[in-house]
Amino acid sequence: MATLHRLPSLRSLASTPHRGLVEVATIFGLYGLYEVVRGQGHATLGVAREHTDGIVSLERHLHVFGERTVQHAAHWVPALPTLLGIAYIALHFLGTAAFLIWLYRTHPDRFPLVRNTLIAATGVALSIYLLYPVAPPRLAGLGFVDTVTRNTKVNLSSDLLGGLYNPFAAVPSLHFGYALLVGITVAALAKSPVARAIGWSYPAVMLLVIVATGNHFFFDAAGGALAIGLGYVAASWVGSPAKRAPRWQADRGSAVAMC
Repeated sequence: MATLHRLPSLRSLASTPHRGLVEVATIFGLYGLYEVVRGQGHATLGVAREHTDGIVSLERHLHVFGERTVQHAAHWVPALPTLLGIAYIALHFLGTAAFLIWLYRTHPDRFPLVRNTLIAATGVALSIYLLYPVAPPRLAGLGFVDTVTRNTKVNLSSDLLGGLYNPFAAVPSLHFGYALLVGITVAALAKSPVARAIGWSYPAVMLLVIVATGNHFFFDAAGGALAIGLGYVAASWVGSPAKRAPRWQADRGSAVAMC
């Protein structure tokens, strides 16, 4: 029984940083699981486009359907579409990875909360991908250009890439959700004014990237922000008992000593 008491609880494991290799292996393992689960969707293009039509109708009702205007404006700037296409591929993975390494090395006490937020938000997104498949703008038949395929020669709709991910996993946009978490965290923790400015602007840059490349609507970005918000609430709930426990035990010890 004493051995069992010494085993760490799930909450204590989730609320503390671990060795770098353990964190890396955990994140890669969870991402692999995420890709496998995300690829299990069997929705047809017709069903996904019906859901997209509903999103477009809602945006038009709210007078925020401006994605085609954003994409047309971006394509008027020389070399910008290629830059945005590269950013769409690189920022989500390399930017998030670089951020996590920076956070782990400079603010290890904040790392568990951010890590758990990402995990919880990704879980929320996965459930929605399977239950509510949505075609991205580039596949919706609404006149959007597939900027990534046309300008970077990386065909997101190819048989190879199509077998690695779910093309109808558009809502919520984790590209934007992750960028929002990264940006806010950097802006809050970075010491350099330049770094803080980059943090505040990063979500806006990502919003431009995902919209101008024809991969997401504004609605998808709002969904990504909501997923991160829910993930943060869940991560805070998981981590808070572990933070309160030492103080509670100390208070209890003081009370016993007084008796």
